Amino acid sequence: MSLFKHLRAVREARERVADARMALAEPAGALLARGREHPLGTVSVAAGLGFVLGQLNVHPLRIPGLGALLNGTVAELVTQAVRLVAEFSEGGFDPS
Repeated sequence: MSLFKHLRAVREARERVADARMALAEPAGALLARGREHPLGTVSVAAGLGFVLGQLNVHPLRIPGLGALLNGTVAELVTQAVRLVAEFSEGGFDPS
């Protein structure tokens, strides 16, 4: 594959990433806005889920394989997703 084909492929991939980010910006921003408008509801849902999972004795590390995922790439992916959502909500995204 020639250098120009590689450069075109990279340019196309960057365009797809920019389009995907723009597509996710609106729903992520709406979700964050809803959480800011109803903080008590957000905390209540989180507390309720924690209580139910605790009563069912479903600890994340007791599910086979989940502990390894939480220690590895899933934690990194979640971190990146949270960072992107925070950037979108603050308007710090510049698609150019």
